[in-house]
Amino acid sequence: MTEELVLTDLADGVLVLTFNRPDRLNAWTDEMGRRYFDLLEEAEQNPEVRVVVVTGAGKGFCAGADFQTLTAIQTGEYASEPDKRPHTFPVSINKPIIAAVNGACAGLGMVHALVCDLVFTAADAKWTTAFSRRGLIAEYGMAWVLPKLIGQARALDLLLSGRTFTGAEAERLGLVLRAVPGEQLLAETLAYARDLATNSSPASMAVIKRQVWGDWDQGLDDSREAAERLMAQSFTRPDFAEGVASFLERRPPEFPPLMEPTS
Repeated sequence: MTEELVLTDLADGVLVLTFNRPDRLNAWTDEMGRRYFDLLEEAEQNPEVRVVVVTGAGKGFCAGADFQTLTAIQTGEYASEPDKRPHTFPVSINKPIIAAVNGACAGLGMVHALVCDLVFTAADAKWTTAFSRRGLIAEYGMAWVLPKLIGQARALDLLLSGRTFTGAEAERLGLVLRAVPGEQLLAETLAYARDLATNSSPASMAVIKRQVWGDWDQGLDDSREAAERLMAQSFTRPDFAEGVASFLERRPPEFPPLMEPTS
């Protein structure tokens, strides 16, 4: 069933979404992608969800586009109606999304790791852009994302060579937040996610996410002016009152859920 292509588990404010095609190293299909995006939309509307973690079943995170799909495109036999939501769709979700890259992360799979807000990886996970070795180009915004994360020279290295590198190197490059032993990956990612869910304001996280993704194309003055407007709005929210009160009273905060998009 379509629902089984992405497994779900919600606890302590953290929703774990698991790509579930382990026999294919979770290679991307339209059906799996559609289900993933549907679940992100549901998470956006669910007040119980404060943070989303995305990982893969088995030995892979996502090994790129499924080769059966690529072959069908090449032969002109591809008949599936593509999802109208772009592959950068996770960026538009107001809640933090953290990738836990447990294994093979290639091509389109790497795109989907890097359009998450933060990335944890197994130190021995195998990463590759792969595009140049398949006769393809830097897909779905990777030519925009990679240079901003690791600089132009390193981005061009990964894109032009299509070489395979480890999660440990991904951390050294600044591509991911943490590289940890594989057996500790999910536990460390979940601990970080639960800390966000417990101690960070959902409204603050939503605004900060939009600032960071959106301000990449802004000048300093434009970013500052927008921040001043957003700061004035934050003073009117109950999150601000609770944040100050919990600090003064030396207790954990009890922030309200994100009930509607912030502006």
